[in-house]
Amino acid sequence: MDKETVLKAFDRDMRLHAGADGSRASPERVGNVVRRSGGPHDWNGVLWSDLDENSAPAAIAEQVAHFTGLGLESEWKLYSHDAPAGLGRLLLAAGFVAEPTEALMVAEVKDLLDDAEPPEGVRLVPVTDAAGVALMADVHDQAFGTDGSRIAQQLLGQLTEFPDTVSAVVAVAGDVPVSAARLELPPGKRFAGLWGGGTTEEWRGKGIYRALVTYRARIAAARGYPYLQVDATDMSRPILERLGLTVLSTTTPYVHTPWATGPTVEAEHESLP
Repeated sequence: MDKETVLKAFDRDMRLHAGADGSRASPERVGNVVRRSGGPHDWNGVLWSDLDENSAPAAIAEQVAHFTGLGLESEWKLYSHDAPAGLGRLLLAAGFVAEPTEALMVAEVKDLLDDAEPPEGVRLVPVTDAAGVALMADVHDQAFGTDGSRIAQQLLGQLTEFPDTVSAVVAVAGDVPVSAARLELPPGKRFAGLWGGGTTEEWRGKGIYRALVTYRARIAAARGYPYLQVDATDMSRPILERLGLTVLSTTTPYVHTPWATGPTVEAEHESLP
């Protein structure tokens, strides 16, 4: 993989020319910023910017005013290759809070189509309705230790209104949900996204997470996507590297909220086997 070429393609497809994401949020370009605005259960924030030290403060203030005026929490998704070099410092000064940095990892879909299957006694169940989303939310709460109700509500809306843009799955041992994940399928783009992958603590290290990656890669291949992309936590990054994904950059969520709240956790999360 030519990392520089693929990173430029990612920036063009998923950031600069971001399209519909399977929600009611709509992307728009305002000056040298691309942002997405929707409702309280959508992802709202800045996807891309082209700023320098002189233009950044005013652009940041404009985005704060925009989302605060809508009463929305927002996220400035800052990548390590974004300019200016001090953009993170300027975001902090404007009242944003930095959450843990994640690795932007990419692989060609064809390289992830192995024969990984879940361990004996565990089955993978497609999620298509509210009952399945509830199982995913239960896994999220246990795997991440945070409230997954907001993400669950967003997923249910997406499955109901834009089912072609997402594929979700839950791993069940007997009647107990033990792992879950989803695949974002943005229309007209080259990158399908691995999101929300998590396994409850007692079931980690048994190959379930790898099986979920393979499961989603097969769907992406069937839909014609050449690349899989993931924002990986420190816990999932070593596993994904072993599976063949490559780190292209890092990304740090800078969150601004007009009210007091806890952090939003949304990434791939798995412990080392």
